[in-house]
Amino acid sequence: MTTPDITTLAALRALYGPARERSLKKEIPALDAHAVQFIGLSPFVVLASTGQAGDMDASPRGGEPGFVKVLDAQTLLVPDAPGNNRLDTLENIIATGRIGLLFMVPGFDETLRVNGRAVLSTDPADLALCADARRTPALAIRVAVASVYLHCGKSLMRSQLWDASRHANRAQLPSMAEMMRDQIRAFKGEEIEAETQAQMLERYRQSL
Repeated sequence: MTTPDITTLAALRALYGPARERSLKKEIPALDAHAVQFIGLSPFVVLASTGQAGDMDASPRGGEPGFVKVLDAQTLLVPDAPGNNRLDTLENIIATGRIGLLFMVPGFDETLRVNGRAVLSTDPADLALCADARRTPALAIRVAVASVYLHCGKSLMRSQLWDASRHANRAQLPSMAEMMRDQIRAFKGEEIEAETQAQMLERYRQSL
């Protein structure tokens, strides 16, 4: 006999119980000094977005610590670095303007979550703020902050993400290009050229 799916909020709450009071109270409507400092230490953020049809995307972005710029308590700028030109996140922002950000700091088990509305900015002042030693971005994602809260470290503690002794050997998997070749061959019946891991890393170095 299979267990029935949970399809109502009442059934869900019966399984988990009410949220803890502190978990509800921790959400704030703007960036405070702690959030600003956390973002300043963060070299990595995951952007979550949704399209008009409800399709979802979660995209990693990285740079030097503090590459996401805090303009004020309600405004962030995320520089858009060169990628694969799929533009999933950017297209979703045009479609709905909804965005969620998950900031991570190496060595910290806690994360910072920011939700809000986003637009794609080519304002020269925004781009100048996002410029680094390598480039000035073609655009920046300007985020109007709606909610901010710290997320507990249990998931990173369980995964021991920062523990170097638990890091997998890269040789356990083929290169990304080789995996993509196999996936495209299996699901689309097409052949593409596949780089080795060394070739891919060299291409990465040239375009970082």
